[in-house]
Amino acid sequence: MAYLRDLDPAKPHRFTLLDQDLVLWWDRSEEQWRAFPDVCPHRLVPLSEGRLNADGQLECPYHGWSFDGEGRCQRIPQAEQGTRSDSVRARCTSLPCTSGQGLLFVWSGDPSSVDPGAVPLVPALETAADTWTIQDTFRDLPMDALTLLENVLDVSHVPFTHHRTVGRRSNASPVRARISHEDADGFSAVWDEGPRLGSLGSQFTTFRAPQLIWHDLEAKGFARILTVVYAVPTRRGECRLFARFPFQFHSWLPRLLVGARPRWLQHIANHKVLEDDQVFLHHQERVLAAAGGSAAAARAFFMPCEADVYVAALHRWLTDHGGEPFVGVPLPPRQNLDLLMDRYHSHTRHCRSCSTALRRLRSLRPWFWGTLWLSAALVGLGQFGPLSWCGLLLGLFTGLLMRQCRRWERGLIAGDGQAPRNDGV
Repeated sequence: MAYLRDLDPAKPHRFTLLDQDLVLWWDRSEEQWRAFPDVCPHRLVPLSEGRLNADGQLECPYHGWSFDGEGRCQRIPQAEQGTRSDSVRARCTSLPCTSGQGLLFVWSGDPSSVDPGAVPLVPALETAADTWTIQDTFRDLPMDALTLLENVLDVSHVPFTHHRTVGRRSNASPVRARISHEDADGFSAVWDEGPRLGSLGSQFTTFRAPQLIWHDLEAKGFARILTVVYAVPTRRGECRLFARFPFQFHSWLPRLLVGARPRWLQHIANHKVLEDDQVFLHHQERVLAAAGGSAAAARAFFMPCEADVYVAALHRWLTDHGGEPFVGVPLPPRQNLDLLMDRYHSHTRHCRSCSTALRRLRSLRPWFWGTLWLSAALVGLGQFGPLSWCGLLLGLFTGLLMRQCRRWERGLIAGDGQAPRNDGV
């Protein structure tokens, strides 16, 4: 559902899973996160618009009904003597929650059948946890979770789609990959040569059904590098991506440099990579849906190369084990470029790091203008002497800093829709 670091325990949070709105909130009496359907049983308004009251209970914004962590109604301010607040109809359903590896998970099935062993964690991150440097990002994407999974599994697209971001066309080569294990829980695969023409080492891929993929690569002499992706289906044609980039460096200097980069700056760079293929994936899944969807993938796609074994295996799993979460539900209309490039609503407002950075960048504006007025005054008062030169230098420095802050601010709000691969060579 979320990275724990992005959740504020002082207020409720809204999240959509499988077309059901949920409210996430911190139950301080039990010191754990809770998840309810985001609807008050009284008049059906969203509880996520409410607050956590002085007793630490979730309070409805409409009439103040309050609920404890088990979903029991503890207070009805309008209740007359004899009014029952303990009725089953006054209760909220409390879905089981747990956390692991810095993530919050919610069991969306029957609460009585919860399986603690089913929490999808990455085994490598469970061992020597303090030796990993992890960069995290997330974003709401205008595509099905299955389209995202297919894209992440397709390792051969990186040199072309992400040319000049995280790939180079000159590194393209045959991907002689093989499926090493395959069953109802997913599959494992091996690419012996690995990316960048074999210069990094073998890459191992795991798909843990229904939503988790990771690539595991030992870059010789540098680091062990994982690429971890959770694709969470929010509604038909939409998903939330949780991407993790754990590094186990062989020396201290890269770890120091990577750890020193502000999270919000890293997220701006991550957005650019995601937008490399976001537009055409949004279109591609509609073409596949018109051809018959995943069940028709073997006919709709022409996949003559071993590079496509990952994608073929994913669609086999979908066909054999019923992994499609929105059977029979049509895709929504295509979005225009402005909506596809939105970063504020799809990420920034949900991210504590980026929302804080955006607020601080905007707060600098009056200071910049004040400094520019000061520099102009110094130029005028100095009558082209040393004071004027100080004013000119101050104005130049302030103008450059102001321009950079505007770029950062824009990077937190929207992308430009220009894929770097199409510029230059």
